[in-house]
Amino acid sequence: MTLTSRLYRHGKLTDVPFDADRIREFLRQDDTMLWLDVDSPDQATIDMLGREFGFHELALEDCLQPHERPKIEQYEGYFFLVFYGVALSDGGLREHEMAVFVGRNYLVSVRKEPVFDLADVVKRCAAHSELTKEGGGYLLYVLLDEAVDGYFDALDAYEDRIEGIEELVFGEHATTEAQQGIFGLKRELLQVRRVISPLRDVLDVMQRRTVDVVTEPLEPYYRDVYDHVLRSVDFLDNLRDILSSALDAHLAVVSNRLNMIMKSLTSWAAIILIPTLIAGIYGMNFAHMPELHWRYGYAYALVLMFGSMMLLYRTFKRRDWL
Repeated sequence: MTLTSRLYRHGKLTDVPFDADRIREFLRQDDTMLWLDVDSPDQATIDMLGREFGFHELALEDCLQPHERPKIEQYEGYFFLVFYGVALSDGGLREHEMAVFVGRNYLVSVRKEPVFDLADVVKRCAAHSELTKEGGGYLLYVLLDEAVDGYFDALDAYEDRIEGIEELVFGEHATTEAQQGIFGLKRELLQVRRVISPLRDVLDVMQRRTVDVVTEPLEPYYRDVYDHVLRSVDFLDNLRDILSSALDAHLAVVSNRLNMIMKSLTSWAAIILIPTLIAGIYGMNFAHMPELHWRYGYAYALVLMFGSMMLLYRTFKRRDWL
């Protein structure tokens, strides 16, 4: 567990060592903005947040429970949010769950394992520290914006993987690998949708300024993040539609190749059937049969078999059955 504090005074970062006993003092100062970040929280740290900030026990419980649904809840004097950052690696999709308490002059971020990297968030806050005068709403915006930007990076990577799947589908030999890849990607995209889609409702509440932490100068920023979420959802839906189309195309290709195989097998079966029929007739053990004692009967039977086979072969070949 790691606990990091950042104190902004008059829009500038102040180097003040963290002291839990001074939290209430900082919160009473109108010119300060406190950002407290908790990495991989434990029960003792969560209890400390409850004592010093007065957070509701149900919200604190959500900070320890994994796999919470993205949401926003209003309490007296602050708001509680849960949202996710995502990243795509060789091991598959990684979800970075974050719980955030945001008030007029503070932000408490709780990052669960695997933790979301805040390096870019800290740099952006340092580059535009004057906006920290707008309170916890600005820090929350930067945190949300970085998380949403990560959605596009992950979706771009999924788009590249889908292009690889399409090459397998429309290649010379459609294999079960393509089908397994499609189902695997559909499952991962469904997982991404469960993370992204509920965030629309969260940001809809934020960008409409129905929460007092979003000041008037911050309203355009939240509208921009909300627009990015809508675009990411549309992008995600398009990828899912492409996968569905690729699956339909894969099944059509497999079905068509199966039909071609059946045609080929049927054609060869018919070609073999004729000489088998002739041999069966002439192999019947009767005393009185035409050509039975004919000198050229054997050669005649062979020519008849070969000729019928060649005739059927050319007929099926002309119809592209072979």
